[in-house]
This record gives sequence, structure tokens and C-alpha cells, in this order.
Amino acid sequence: MKNKTAIVFPGQGSQVVGMGKDLFESFATARNVFKAIDEILKVDLSKIMFEGPQEILTKTENTQPALMAVSVAIIEVLEKDFGKKFDQICSLTAGHSLGEYSALCASKALSLEDTAKLLQIRGSSMAQCGKKNAGAMCAILGVEIDIAHEIAKEASQNEVCQVANDNSVGQIVLSGSKNAIERAVEIAKSKGAKRAIILPVSGAFHSTLMLEAQEKMTNALTQIKISKPIVPIVANVSANIEVDSLNIKNLLIQQITGSVRWRETMLCFEKNGIEEVIEIGAGKVLSGLVSRTCPNLKSSSVQNVEDLKNFLTKL
Repeated sequence: MKNKTAIVFPGQGSQVVGMGKDLFESFATARNVFKAIDEILKVDLSKIMFEGPQEILTKTENTQPALMAVSVAIIEVLEKDFGKKFDQICSLTAGHSLGEYSALCASKALSLEDTAKLLQIRGSSMAQCGKKNAGAMCAILGVEIDIAHEIAKEASQNEVCQVANDNSVGQIVLSGSKNAIERAVEIAKSKGAKRAIILPVSGAFHSTLMLEAQEKMTNALTQIKISKPIVPIVANVSANIEVDSLNIKNLLIQQITGSVRWRETMLCFEKNGIEEVIEIGAGKVLSGLVSRTCPNLKSSSVQNVEDLKNFLTKL
């Protein structure tokens, strides 16, 4: 299974109250992960995750470490309770936006403590940028990437408007100033998009309106040690396989204002012999995107104890 499997980790939007609770109740290993993150961040994050309310969980400074916590708890349970090491169950990994940090933690490039602290800084600095710069994001369905770039260029009119996420064939997210994004929605419809909708987000993520957050993350990352990952990672910004620690660090910095090239990440998997993509963590957004770009790739998700048991039967 190993050589033909890639494991991916979800990003913002997959959070839901109650995520990780059955793992916490079923495995001491998972409990240790959640409690460690609570202590590192000096926040009762597990209580927010298990009990909500949703609007507190959805605050980006909580969402980011919370989603990582669920993903890493599952990886730790696989390793410590069932003896399935990360580099035995997959040959490539990737994570969508904040999920890239989960992937680096799973592949031992980042420690749990550093991952949690970085995501707390990343979340709070992105939230601050969102409050300071009135930005927005929109999803455009049914157009190809070159048309999406045209829409962004036409909509910008000296304001910020850029491709934030190239998620799959026919699903692209633009990010930028509020006015430019509103223009982009109208332009997209005129260029034949099936749908173009403003997303309920608190800022223009993955755009140059996040420059101040990028500066804060540059400072934070310069103080952190990144080791060579035990499983090569396909980075969001390059959509290439990366193993060099310095490269990975630079790509994490670029990712704050750069595009998440997820469609190309799936193509990179396929080109490198991957046959199955498994999403580990809350939700099944990423596993749902796989077939849109690569119909021949199998996909599934592991988000709770039941999924974990099913996954183990395949190993």
C-alpha cells in the first residue's frame, strides 16, 4: 500500500464542533495530543473543539491549531497504538493551507509544540490582517485556471485580486479587496462560470492583503527548526515534491500571500505513481476534490474512530 498512497490534511472550512471527541474518549494517545496542545497554547482548545460554540471554534486563531490537533491525534494513534508509522503508510504527503503544517508535523519535520505555536501565530496574525484590510474571497465554479487569472486581472482595477486556491478542475477561489472580489463575481458570470459566490470568511487569505501576517510568520519561522521530512511533501506554493528544510521554510512564508495549487498537487501525486489519496482529519472536503482533477485516483477520509478502524483493515 505504502508506495502508492498519499496522505493529505484539511484546511480551514472543515472544522465542526465535536471533531476529535470520540478519539479523545477512545485513545489515551489522542488525549495526550489534545492536552499537550492545550498546555502549549494556554487555551482550553479541546473544550472549544468538543463543545463549541461554533463561532468561537471558527475564529481563525482557534480553527488552525484545532484542525491540526485532530489530524495529528489520528497519526499518533496509528503510530503508537497500532504500530503504523507515517512513512510506512504513505510515500507522499500534502496539506491544504494550514494543513501543510499538519503534514510537516506528521512527517516529523516540525515538533508538535512548534506546529501548535506557529499555527496560533498564523491564525491570529491572519485575523488581525483581516480586520485591518477589508478583504473578501469568492469561489468560482466551472471555469479553468487561465480564465480565473483573466477574471482576477480584469476585476483588480488597481486593487488586490488574485487566485488564492486552485482547488480542482472547475473550482477556484479568488481573494482580494472587497470591491475587486464583488467585481470578480460579476465578471466570472459573464465569462461563463456556473456559479460565483462570495465566501463567509474574515479576510482575504492567500493574497497580498496578508503581507503583515507574512512578516510575522517570517519572524516566527526563523526561530523554528524544520527537519528533513520522513515523507516528502508536495508544497502548496510550488506543487512540487520538497524535502529540503530551507526550501520548505521559504515556501511556508510564501504560502501566506501565495496560491494553494491543490489541483496541481493531485496531478503531482498521479505523475509520481500515487493510486490512492487518504484525507486525515476533520471533514472530507479534500477527498471529495480528488476525483474532479484525477478521476483514476481513489480517495477516502479518516476523521473518527470508525473511519480509523476501517482504514486499519486495509493496511
